[in-house]
Amino acid sequence: MMRPARLAVGVVSAGRVGSVLGAALSRAGHNVVAASGLSAASVRRADQLLPGVPLLPPDQVASQADLVLLALPDDALPGMVRGLIATDSLKPGQIVVHTSGAHGVGVLDPAAALGALPLALHPVMTFTGRSEDLERLAACSIGITAAEGDEAAWNVGEALAMEMGTEPVRVPESSRALYHAALAHGANHLMTLVADCADLLREGGIADAERLVAPLLSAALDNVLRHGDRALTGPVARGDAGTVRAHLEVLAQRAPDVAPCYAALAKRTVARASQAGLLGEATAKELTELLDEGPDSP
Repeated sequence: MMRPARLAVGVVSAGRVGSVLGAALSRAGHNVVAASGLSAASVRRADQLLPGVPLLPPDQVASQADLVLLALPDDALPGMVRGLIATDSLKPGQIVVHTSGAHGVGVLDPAAALGALPLALHPVMTFTGRSEDLERLAACSIGITAAEGDEAAWNVGEALAMEMGTEPVRVPESSRALYHAALAHGANHLMTLVADCADLLREGGIADAERLVAPLLSAALDNVLRHGDRALTGPVARGDAGTVRAHLEVLAQRAPDVAPCYAALAKRTVARASQAGLLGEATAKELTELLDEGPDSP
C-alpha cells in the first residue's frame, strides 16, 4: 500500500466532517496548515479539534496545501472548485479531496485538468463534530472514488483512509449516486422512523419512549445485518391482516401524517417477506390490497 508522505493539509471548511477528518490526518502525522470557517460553531470546532490552526479564507487555505480537503455540502462543492480555480488557488501536484457522498471525482474534473490528483473520500458515518467522532472513525468505512484506471490514485485514497483509522471501500464513479441513495435511505430514514416511533408512544401516554424501544430496535438492526430478510418478524411477516388493519385505523385517527409512511413500508415489507418465502401468495395479495386500499376496504 502506497503511503502518502507527510502532507500539508488545508481544510475547507471546519464543519463537522472537515474538522474531524483534519484532526484524524493530523493524528496520522500530517500537518494541518490552515482551515476555513466563519460560524461560531466552526470556530469552536477548530479550537477543539484543530488547535493552533489558523482560520483563513478558502483560497488562502488551498494555496498553502499539498492536500486540499473540501468538506462541504453537496450543492456547494462545484462552486467552490470553480472559485478556487478562478483565484489560482489550486496547482499541479496537489491532492484535492472532497468528502461528499453524492459526488464522485467528476466534480473535481476542473482541478484534474490543472494537474491535481482528484479523490472522493466519503466517511460512512454520522458526525457530531466533537472529539468522540475520532474514535468512531475506527469502526467505520470510507467510500473511495478515483479516476477509472488510475491505480496510483486509488492507492493514495486507500492509504489516506487507513491512516485515518478507517476501512477503505472502492466505489466506482458510475455507482456513486446509487451508493449515496442507499446510505441516505438507510441512515436518514432510519432516524425519521425511530423518531416517529417514539412520538407515537408519547402520544399514547407512554413515558421513557426511547428507553422502551432501544433494546427492540437494536436487536432488529443486529438481526437484519446478520440474517437479512429471514430476520423479519411482526404482523406483516406473520400474515396478520387483522392486526395490520387495526394499525392503519389507529394511525389514520391519531397520527395521519405517519399513516402513509407506515403503509408504504408495510407494503415494501410484504414484498421482501414474500421473496424470502415467509408469506404465501394469497396472504401477500390480501395484505397488499389492504395496504393499497386502506382500512375501510372490505
